[in-house]
Amino acid sequence: MTATLTPGVPVIDDGFLISTNPASGEEVGRFPVASDDAVRDAVARGREAGAWWASLGFAGRKERLLKWASLLTNRMDELAQLINREGGKPVAEAVVESVAAIDHISWSAKHAKRVLRLRKVRSPLLVAEHAAYLEYQPYGVVGVIGPWNYPIFTPIGSIAYALAAGNAVVFKPSEYTPAVGQFLADTFAEIVPEHPVVQIVHGKGDVGALLCTSGVGKIAFTGSTKTGKRIMAQCADQLTPVLLECGGKDAMIVDADADLDAAAAAATWGGLTNAGQTCIGIERIYVVDQVADQFIEKLVAKASTLSVGYGDGADIGPITMPAQIETIKRHIDDALAQGGRAVLGGPDAVKAPYVSPTILVDVPETSAAVCEETFGPTLTVKRVADVDEAVRLANALKYGLGGAVFGKRNAMRVARSLHSGMTSINATLAFAGMSSLPFGGVGDSGIGRIHGDDGLREFTHPKAITKRRMRSALPAMSFDRTPKQVELIKKAVRMVHGRHK
Repeated sequence: MTATLTPGVPVIDDGFLISTNPASGEEVGRFPVASDDAVRDAVARGREAGAWWASLGFAGRKERLLKWASLLTNRMDELAQLINREGGKPVAEAVVESVAAIDHISWSAKHAKRVLRLRKVRSPLLVAEHAAYLEYQPYGVVGVIGPWNYPIFTPIGSIAYALAAGNAVVFKPSEYTPAVGQFLADTFAEIVPEHPVVQIVHGKGDVGALLCTSGVGKIAFTGSTKTGKRIMAQCADQLTPVLLECGGKDAMIVDADADLDAAAAAATWGGLTNAGQTCIGIERIYVVDQVADQFIEKLVAKASTLSVGYGDGADIGPITMPAQIETIKRHIDDALAQGGRAVLGGPDAVKAPYVSPTILVDVPETSAAVCEETFGPTLTVKRVADVDEAVRLANALKYGLGGAVFGKRNAMRVARSLHSGMTSINATLAFAGMSSLPFGGVGDSGIGRIHGDDGLREFTHPKAITKRRMRSALPAMSFDRTPKQVELIKKAVRMVHGRHK
């Protein structure tokens, strides 16, 4: 019996996960669903593969990761087309996503040795007879559970950094984008055919849950806050550490001295790119009252030029996950019911599988459109007296992922005041492409970091080593110490720490 296919809705038929295009319903691919035994076997193979991969050292892993980045670069058009077919994302957007992912592979490969290598660190005076060393060692196998909205960029932020650190990876891609996940695993295997260093397991949420309890050294998850909490609970039983990149409700603040044309253009990009299906996407805008009318006019003008559809020329594609359309519609309806106004779009903007840009003003801060993650091409704009009020409102939610500030004199102060893991000044989403900076949130937006030095350390555990290099002048850690030596120890401590009153 053949399963009935609904555009964009993954189904399991005869043990296979079937992926379809959210705009046309075209079948993109079918992939075997991993059983309990298959997940456990993949992790077991990963332990052996990880030991071999770690033995290559930083230079060996760097060489192979750079070759993988090169292969993906040369097949970028193919990858972008696949992202477009499976998720509906416009090809130009898919190219931008691919470029950012490739750059992160390269950065992690080139910087792993500097960040993680064995190094000597300074010994405190009171234990100067011991030399101190520190290095960062891999977990062995890292389980990566990826999202559908950025099916290459986001998982690469975990996969590449975990690999550069010396781990093997078992990757469970979203059931909405399994073909893109398979492409990543297959291309890596072309570069590293010797051992299954990167393996893939397909399925729905139950397969991800299996991965959490399979004995991996760490789980890296990207998805909703609700699912992230379940992942954390599942991992707690075995004390498996987690990295959680969860939801967001990012705010943008526009000060009175901002470049309003640049702010409007950046808000359009930051809020509406990928049809608003971006965890770090701008969803709330707080603009100082004296420039609010000008800003809203420019924002509406800019957003009105965007084309919605599937195929060449489309700026905004379909909503990848059909169920999300109901959330978007509910947020628009609730905002209007509570007194908000749609200055662009509105209820008529929702025409499945598409949602046209919608800009809402005068929306109460208690509405769902302000308090909950919408994950669609909508923006709320609120007038504020000054940037201090904007910061207070921006920080009022439990989310704390990214954000943006437009202005001059107060921009850095405001950016530092936002309760978020990342903030861009006079740009939106810029931190995502900055390989040298950590990426992640606080509060309900997650735990841990990918990217940058912190992202490399995230997939390792620190190993401290001491080595005696001389006889102890003050043998504190010995039963052989004499009363006289205890007095000398006390005197030494007073000299070092007792002077500050």
